[in-house]
Formats: sequence, C-alpha cells, structure tokens
Amino acid sequence: MGGTQRSGAAAPEAGHRRTQVLVAGGGPVGLAAAVELGRRGIACVVVEPRESVSRSRPRCKTVNVRTMEHLRRWGITDRLRARAPLSPAFSTDVVFCTSLVGHELSRFTGVLGLAVEGDRSPELGQQAPQFLLEELLREVVDELETATLVLGRRVVDLVQDDDGVTVHLDGGTDTIRADYVLGCDGPRSTVREGIGATYAGEHALRPNYGMVFRAPELSTHVRHGPAVQYWTVNPSAPALLGPLDRAGTWWIIAFGVDRETGDRDGAAIIDAAAGTPVDPTVLSTDPWTARMQLVDTLRVGRVFLAGDAAHLNPPFGGHGLNTGIGDAVDLGWKLAAVLQGWGGPSLLDSYEAERRPVQDRVIQAAHENMKTLSTDLLTDDLDADTAAGDAARRAAHQRIQETKHAEFHALDLVLDLDHADSPVIASGAGHRLPHTWLPDGRSLYDVLGPGLTLLARPGDEPAALREICALRGVPLTVVKLPDGEARARPAALLVRPDQHITWSGPVLPDDPTTLVDRVTGTAPLTHTTR
Repeated sequence: MGGTQRSGAAAPEAGHRRTQVLVAGGGPVGLAAAVELGRRGIACVVVEPRESVSRSRPRCKTVNVRTMEHLRRWGITDRLRARAPLSPAFSTDVVFCTSLVGHELSRFTGVLGLAVEGDRSPELGQQAPQFLLEELLREVVDELETATLVLGRRVVDLVQDDDGVTVHLDGGTDTIRADYVLGCDGPRSTVREGIGATYAGEHALRPNYGMVFRAPELSTHVRHGPAVQYWTVNPSAPALLGPLDRAGTWWIIAFGVDRETGDRDGAAIIDAAAGTPVDPTVLSTDPWTARMQLVDTLRVGRVFLAGDAAHLNPPFGGHGLNTGIGDAVDLGWKLAAVLQGWGGPSLLDSYEAERRPVQDRVIQAAHENMKTLSTDLLTDDLDADTAAGDAARRAAHQRIQETKHAEFHALDLVLDLDHADSPVIASGAGHRLPHTWLPDGRSLYDVLGPGLTLLARPGDEPAALREICALRGVPLTVVKLPDGEARARPAALLVRPDQHITWSGPVLPDDPTTLVDRVTGTAPLTHTTR
C-alpha cells in the first residue's frame, strides 16, 4: 500500500485489503481507539498522514484523571509518567500574577486532578504535552498483533453499503474494505465530509497566539514558585504560560494577539509576561481562535466520528483531547462487542446517546471558562505598590476565585458522567462505578474483567446469569466483594468494560435474559437513529 506500515498483522494484498475497523487519523484519539480495539483482538487499520510525531506544538498538556484511568486499564500509566518531565509532585498550583516577577494576584492549589481526593480515583492527572502521549500510543499500537498503523497516507473518500465501507486512500488506487470506519481525522475531517455531517455552533472572533520557546534562565526569575500554569495580567502581555520541562522549554498563549503581531513581537510578549528580559528563543508558533462546535450527528450507518472530527471547544480546562479519548473508549469496546457477536445494534446506537451529552457539556464548560481570561482581568494599579494597588489586587483575587475555580477543580465534570438515558443502561444505573481500594491494596477497577463484571456478595452464586452469558458468548467476570465493601453498595452491580454501572439491584432477576439483552444492545430500540 505504500507509506509506512507497522504491525504484527499480515501484510495487505497489493491495492486492496480488508479489516474489521478502519480508523482515519492517527492522533491520540484514533490511536486510543486502536488500542481499545486491538487489545480486544479486533483487526484495525489506522491511516495517518504524518510519518512522525511533531514535538513543535504541545497542544494539550493535561492528561486528566479519567484518561489516566483508561491508560491504567491498558497497563501503560507508568510508561507515560516515566517520560513526562513534570510529575504531579512538581506542582499542583495555578498562579495569577501581574508577571512572573510581579505581584501575585491569586492562586489555586490541587488543580486539574493532580492532588489526591480520597478514594475517588486510583490515578492522579498528569501534565504531559500531547506529543508524549501520542508517541506512547503509537508504540502500544505497534505492539498489538491485530493493529496496523499506516503512515504517510490519507483517507480521501469512502463509500458504504449494507455490508461494509470501501475506503479510498491517496496516492493511487489503494482501497481498504472495512466493516466499520471511525473518523478521528480532526477539524478538517474527510470522513465527516464524506457522511454529510456538519458542525453547528460558534467561532470566536478574538485571536490568540501560541508559542513554544526556550529560556533556560526563566525559572530562576519566577517569584511565585513552581506552577503548572501562570496567568499574567498586564497590558503588555495578558497571557497564559507554563513550563514544558525543567530544562527551560515553555509554552505561552498570548490573548488577543493576531498572527502578524505575534510574528513581529513574540519575543517582546514573552519578556513582558516574564516581567524581565529572558532572551527567549521562539521554537514554534500557533495562531488560533476558539471554536465551540458539535456535529449534527456522530454516526451515519457504519461510519462514526470521534474527537475533533466531532466536537471542538476552547482549551481552557484541558478537556478537548480527554473528551476525544472518552469517545474512543466508548465506541471501541462497543464495536468490539458487536464484531465478536455478543453486542447488538442498540449498543452502537448508544454511542451517540451517551457521548453527545458529554461533548455538549464539555463545550459549554470550556466556553464558560473562556469568559474570564487575562484580558478581562486588566485594571489600573494592579502592579502599584500603593494602597490603590493593594485594593486592586484584592478585588482581582476575589474575581479570579469566583470565576475560575470551576476551571481548575473540575473532577465532577471529568468523573461524574452519567449515561442514565442510554438505551443500553437499565433503570437507575449509568454512572461511573465509585472507586475504592480493596483490603488487599488493589484498586476495585483492577479486578474488573474485559467484558461485563458482576460485583456480588460473597455468598451469591449467579448461576442463571452465568448460563445466559455463556449461551450468548458474553464475557462475564464475577467478583465477590469482601463483606464490608459489599455492605456499602447495592447487593449486585453489573459493570461495563468502561467502568460504568449498567444495572444495579438488591437481587439478580431469576431470569436475567431481558437484562442481558438490554445491556448488550440486543433488545430492540423503540426509536431509530440516523
């Protein structure tokens, strides 16, 4: 097929091959989908135009707690943390200041899931530039026997019928025939265009100018101690910046700065944010404007959309990439269940029913976070060593605490996802399984199986459920909880592969056939989807 191919899977026939799932786009979302599918033995091909991962633009820098839970299930959290330059121990703070050498205005501690909150999760968040996660996921996909990563090629067209999708690649007559296609090919998605889906929403007018720069001595000037983000509030550089590593590489977003101004004055903007000359070397630039957009449909037939191909939001709060990873996980295990024969059509219908409310909620939260930026906090006397300056800084602190707290303490948004309205969730269920540590020191999440997991009391024997699952080919793991843990929960919980509760009750039904049909999507829906 040309391009670069990496896999333990068999090489494709010249000009044409077949796979179960084709993923268009090999960024973090597409790669996450391939990991979810490949770990379940599903043959998948990821088509990605970029031969290598660029380190010039870090993009996302927050891998949130929920994404780290997914990485834990895949067994790769330690690999990401080992290569991330800034561990959670580096800092859990966000600082607002007039400049890095100027007055501190306000501070948030324990931000972005970087600090322990009881037993709420087995993982902390991780500050890591997007390229590190992407490089790791490429390695993991490369290790999966059923996954193929095709580099240097692009999906240019697709045609679907009742039996599958024919996907055309650039550079010749090569086609791939797939049972399903997942479009993770970003804002300019060919897959989205191919199925006729369109974005709806807003496009902000204010420009922003991102830079990555080197300033080895900058950290020695910082008056406020280590932080993962510094929001500078001064008229010369209303900006947001932070370290990428401990060796002097930083990122910055200058608010309200267009491309021409940024190209011309980039170094001066950095000096103004620092509050002192730091002789920066600009390594890359990234002009952008915020978009708050969601596609009108996430699915047409056998083709699905995920990540930026489906939704766009401002970066404030660090939700964009992480929401895309959630899309990939949700759809990945469901496609695997259908292709393995134990999932029904309603399981695929539930992808949009479950993910669209999450995507919309994230867009709204990020939009709300964007309403107060450094440019909106500018007032007179903030840097003045006078009584007027003291009063201005007190007022700024109060406003910052009132308007920005939700941006940095958003675990409710990240973890408290509820799919109660999903067609494959039984009444009263749908939320993420509350985490706890078991008496032997293991995480409750670590004992869940790859399919459905029944959490039961020590004396319970779910013979009927075992029987119906065996007949339907549904992978079932039964976990008998210790007495104390069992008493703290409903008598029985049925948990999905993504750690969401799909049913709970005091006792299992005598005949669990209807329950199994519901949660595996084999029960008929009362409505249809596009």
